[in-house]
Amino acid sequence: MGLLRGGPPCARAMARLGAVRSHYCALLLAAALAVCAFYYLGSGRETFSSATKRLKEARAGAPAAPSPPAPDLARGSVAPAPGAKAKSLEGGGAGPVDYHLLMMFTKAEHNAALQAKARVALRSLLHLAKFEAHEVLNLHFVSEEASREVAKALLRELLPPATGFKCKEEGNCRNSHPGCIRAGRDLPEHVAHQVVFHDVAVLTDKLFPVVEAMQKHFSAGSGTYYSDSIFFLSVAMHQIMPKEILRIIQLDLDLKYKTNIRELFEEFDNFLPGAIIGIAHEMQPVYRHTFWQFRHENPKTRVGSPPPEGLPGFNSGVMLLNLEAMRQSPLYSRLLEPAQVQQLADKYHFRGHLGDQDFFTMIGMEHPELFHVLDCTWNRQLCTWWRDHGYSDVFEAYFRCEGHVRIYHGNCNTPIPEV
Repeated sequence: MGLLRGGPPCARAMARLGAVRSHYCALLLAAALAVCAFYYLGSGRETFSSATKRLKEARAGAPAAPSPPAPDLARGSVAPAPGAKAKSLEGGGAGPVDYHLLMMFTKAEHNAALQAKARVALRSLLHLAKFEAHEVLNLHFVSEEASREVAKALLRELLPPATGFKCKEEGNCRNSHPGCIRAGRDLPEHVAHQVVFHDVAVLTDKLFPVVEAMQKHFSAGSGTYYSDSIFFLSVAMHQIMPKEILRIIQLDLDLKYKTNIRELFEEFDNFLPGAIIGIAHEMQPVYRHTFWQFRHENPKTRVGSPPPEGLPGFNSGVMLLNLEAMRQSPLYSRLLEPAQVQQLADKYHFRGHLGDQDFFTMIGMEHPELFHVLDCTWNRQLCTWWRDHGYSDVFEAYFRCEGHVRIYHGNCNTPIPEV
């Protein structure tokens, strides 16, 4: 009776074999489609698992799910994407992922040379910048009113008609200003990238109480370029910028970009525990000279010596600032205290003139764990001034840089190669 209820044995066997083959073929087909999705969707940085999930849902008749958004970020947690913070939206989803770049653009109205440098920097930056659909590039400019108008004109020149950029001005209660730029050549047109202008006077007022005590150690004197408090902005950026900005990259204007700036944000993921700032070594014997007395008193010191064994100091042309880590670092907070600055300046007989760069160099001699050292190719400095001013015998040990250059830095007005 059992045989009759289940049908003939050979028919049952054939049916089972057919079902197995059908299931096996379906699995092979799904695997093949997933591999194809890995290669073809990979250019959009979609992961293998998310592509496979899309295919499974499509086969099941469900609508394909979007790529998983970055989760909302709790204070102090690790960011879901380099240099970014996910914003919660109503309904439980996650919004755009923000990437922040900041540039100082002051005293530019009658400075044709500065405007020319900015044109080279912004043209190369925007030409190579590529971001995903859910990512937003925020360009921050620190300017006074006259320079702000120059920057807007420059952006109109470099960003002709498109719909990629929004703009707002911080520090003066004006948003969506009618003079703002709305364009986005070489950037995804469906993404609202944003230009933000910060009033230099407003930021200086906030900075001065924090950096007043250190300016006497790291400025050339009253009325000089680096004596202005604003050139210590990076030192206290974590106290100045809104708390929702977790990471920001500060860049000089005398740069030329040879790669997608998004790749630089990935360096944040290489920070070791305790590191708060990413910065490249100084590529001239600047600090061999500045620390001459300390080196004389400590002939075996690494301070001011060339890499890889030495501590040549830092160059602030390209800086990755993990603002959240800076806010949460008790050590860094102590180092900002006037008494601590004075103590270290006395210990190292330090008297500089390069603003924030000097401060970071000095504390880096004492606490190198605070810094992630960028490869020289991220800040390939071109200035050779010190080669002709007493250090030709050791210059190449500092200046040497191997590898494909990703950012050129034409410091001390050095021409940047056209290649």
